[in-house]
Amino acid sequence: MRKIILMPVIAAGVQFGWALQLSLLTPYVQLLGIPHAWAAIIWLCGPISGLLVQPIVGYYSDHCTSRFGRRRPFIAAGAGLVAVAVFLIGFAADLGHAAGDSLEKGPKPRAIAIFVVGFWILDVANNMLQGPCRAFLADLSGGNTRKTSTANALFSFFMAVGNVLGYAAGSYTHLYKIFPFSKTEACDLYCANLKSCFFISIALLLTMTVLALTIVCETATVAVLEQPTTIKKGKIPVFEELFDALKDLPRTMWILMMVTCLNWVAWFPFLLFDTDWMGKEVYGGKVGTKLYDQGVRAGALGLMINSIVLGFASLGVQFLARRPRRVKKLWGMVNFLLAVCLAMTVLITKLAERGRPSTGATESPPAGIKVGALALFAILGIPLAVTYSIPFALASIFSSNSGSGQGLSLGVLNLAIVIPQMVVSVGSGPWDQLFGGGNLPAFVLAAVAAAVSGILSLVMLPSPPDDVAAAKAMTVKGFH
Repeated sequence: MRKIILMPVIAAGVQFGWALQLSLLTPYVQLLGIPHAWAAIIWLCGPISGLLVQPIVGYYSDHCTSRFGRRRPFIAAGAGLVAVAVFLIGFAADLGHAAGDSLEKGPKPRAIAIFVVGFWILDVANNMLQGPCRAFLADLSGGNTRKTSTANALFSFFMAVGNVLGYAAGSYTHLYKIFPFSKTEACDLYCANLKSCFFISIALLLTMTVLALTIVCETATVAVLEQPTTIKKGKIPVFEELFDALKDLPRTMWILMMVTCLNWVAWFPFLLFDTDWMGKEVYGGKVGTKLYDQGVRAGALGLMINSIVLGFASLGVQFLARRPRRVKKLWGMVNFLLAVCLAMTVLITKLAERGRPSTGATESPPAGIKVGALALFAILGIPLAVTYSIPFALASIFSSNSGSGQGLSLGVLNLAIVIPQMVVSVGSGPWDQLFGGGNLPAFVLAAVAAAVSGILSLVMLPSPPDDVAAAKAMTVKGFH
């Protein structure tokens, strides 16, 4: 249990960087000159890298025979790559200007290219970190249902801690004063603040990773899973095994993947555009204006409140889901709560528009509108806590019962996350433009997906077995 408690602290460092991405990077890419309709395409690199990297890393970490352990080498490499990626993103404007970008307003192609490269590396690195971290927790849990649930709840809790720190840093406008060199000719106050946040992100992640990997050791293994005896020329064994895993996937995992897929179709539009929604729809500002920046900062504050609720709710999930039969009911009910909250974005937007003069917004919205929007962020912390823990715990339990490798099984579940993210990244911008622009069309479609996910969770998702039944199954199936 000591190791299970210590290992998830890496999640705090990872999620600190993710919080900065979700709160500040969509406005940042628009400041670099990418229009809103194409901003979502930038996020496409995340699911594509997840689609390829997580199964590969999961496969090779399952089969790794390093003297440092199976998971730890991948976690350490991922942390190092995050540091490189964050440097490229933070200094994109400076490097682009040095390469010939103009200081005038408008697209900055060289800065955008550097940003995209850094963003791709960052997503690859995050996938190298999170997959092995969760697989490591499953290894430490030894197939015990309660320990697996506790480990994933703790992982979700430390993600919330990282979120709180990240969103707090993102909402503080004078952080750049700690690093005065961050403000340059090509990097304004907003850019300098983002750069300063990333400096702190690197320090936190590397500290948490070194701490966890130093204290929590693995036993070196010779052959944890049965190694393939031959590798056919021109074929990558991880994809062969992944396709075999999908072909032989039990019905329980298919249902879990379907519910997870719809759940993330609901989440991604809001996670990508929540601060943009606050800046444009709630505050009525345009990209680059003071009013829009105020809305983005208010959105970062809302995300920080969301993360505080997420942290407490993550601990509550363990209590509410202590009986296996409650798990699917809990997930189903919070998906309905998610659907209601996403639908409420329409009401908040319309009330904010009604309170603005016809000539356009000149000041921030009334206090009641702000409170309503922030309350929405807070409530969404409850379903997010369930989304961050229960699907991964169920995947670990179901894969344990079928004798599958934890790394590869979590890589299979990751398909149900990255594929909807790809759909949302490609389709949300054009979908919003089809209805006149703004973020509401994608939010409404997300509300429908959340409601359908809730129905399927209650009707079709099987309950996990209790520990006695799971232990018997693992004895028969040869769980490793």
